[in-house]
Amino acid sequence: MNHPIVTVLAQLFSRHSLDLFSFFDDYHEGVIITDVEGRIRYYNSAQAVIDDLDPAAAPGKKITDLYDLTDESSTTMQCIRRGEPVRNRVIIYQTRLGKIANTISNVYPLSDDQGVTGAVSFTKDYQMLEDLVGLERPDQAPRKFKNQTRFTFNQIIGSDVSLMEAVGMAKLAAATPSPIMISGETGTGKELFAQSIHNHGPQADGEFIPVNCAAIPENLLEGILFGTSKGVFTGSVDKAGLFEQANGGTLFLDELDSMPLTLQAKLLRVIQEKKVRRLGAARETELNLKIISAVGRSPLEILKQDRLRQDLFYRMGVVQIMIPPLRHRRGDIPLLAHWFVSKFNGIMGQQVKQISPDVLALFNHYHWPGNVRELEHVIEGAMNLINGAATIEEHHLPPHVRAFMEETPAPEAAVAAHRPPPTPHAPGPFSDTSPHYFQRDSLTLVENQTVNEIEILVSALKKFRGNGSQAARSLGLSPQAFHYKQKKYGLDPKQFTR
Repeated sequence: MNHPIVTVLAQLFSRHSLDLFSFFDDYHEGVIITDVEGRIRYYNSAQAVIDDLDPAAAPGKKITDLYDLTDESSTTMQCIRRGEPVRNRVIIYQTRLGKIANTISNVYPLSDDQGVTGAVSFTKDYQMLEDLVGLERPDQAPRKFKNQTRFTFNQIIGSDVSLMEAVGMAKLAAATPSPIMISGETGTGKELFAQSIHNHGPQADGEFIPVNCAAIPENLLEGILFGTSKGVFTGSVDKAGLFEQANGGTLFLDELDSMPLTLQAKLLRVIQEKKVRRLGAARETELNLKIISAVGRSPLEILKQDRLRQDLFYRMGVVQIMIPPLRHRRGDIPLLAHWFVSKFNGIMGQQVKQISPDVLALFNHYHWPGNVRELEHVIEGAMNLINGAATIEEHHLPPHVRAFMEETPAPEAAVAAHRPPPTPHAPGPFSDTSPHYFQRDSLTLVENQTVNEIEILVSALKKFRGNGSQAARSLGLSPQAFHYKQKKYGLDPKQFTR
């Protein structure tokens, strides 16, 4: 589906009504409209700010002349040739004044009954986006609120649909007294969500009290949660528990499924009655607080393993928010990576300006078991080793990430035992793409998948005589991803130029 106004733009463009595009003059996104040859017909002031350019200098020029691009690398020219939108493309470049522009671009074709007539691109500059929504700058120290929290929803970086749905649900649920259960793998940002919910709701002026239920021994956790009375056991004193301390604010119970089942029953009563009694005390204290819990896996999976009482789950999970793992929102990886680069530039006094295409392609294929937290640590580790360089390269990455390139069986190792010797006429190890070249019945599933991918890549390289850009485009891959696969499988484009 096209951008909502693209159809109208196409009609105006076909009628040469360029003067009506002036409503984009004050638009907050950069807008460029080109004809079918890539010549710029409209260029707004927001795009001029992004590019450090006089707005009058762009119209009339070809997009490939204004920017250091070719017909293969330009998203506008790709869109015109394919007649299809190019969505959410992260583009990082240096302006003529030396500024590094971190942008997200969406390009849509303009067409009439005769076919494609041009293209319109909408570009968001990340720095402008920060100013628009009030994001905290990554090179500034995180602001700490009076309630000791640091995060609001503005610190949640990304545009993935599932992430935005989770944020939307969290904002709505923040305004109610109902308990919220957050589920997500380690490193996805469960406490970030919990703090954001607290600061977005009516309890924001109260305390935010977090407790990791897995980190406290069972014999201590009950007293820590509910409080103690003097004399209930040797050495005990009158002390408010975390429920009382969080009264008027939020209690965040992390790793709830690690709490002993016997204690879960007592927790259920507190939540239902909205009252808490200290250990050994006679009277109860009324509670008015928000309760947020978090689990590291699917709640249904935890219930099947009897690690969480069903009645407690129903009470604690009135609103359930699932945070997607990073591998399910790969489109956000470049945005997050450059956000962390900016953050550590400020902390470390570095001047890193970009991440190499090979590294971004590797990031896109890596499985990220530690999610966003792992990505942050990988960037931090790389910037400790960069030694004044301006670009993060593969050799700056931690060994476990570099080793990922070797985790998938390389084609030679995966199929060497099953492949007959190459014929004398074969120009290289992957030149024969016949289905019979590998003895498929003796390969594992992973090896078969590897061979399939090699054959598809080889076929595309053959078709376009080693032109990687055209081969990548035909397969629907970015040039960076295609280059990564070439390198991974040892494919030399030169051997396909014949």
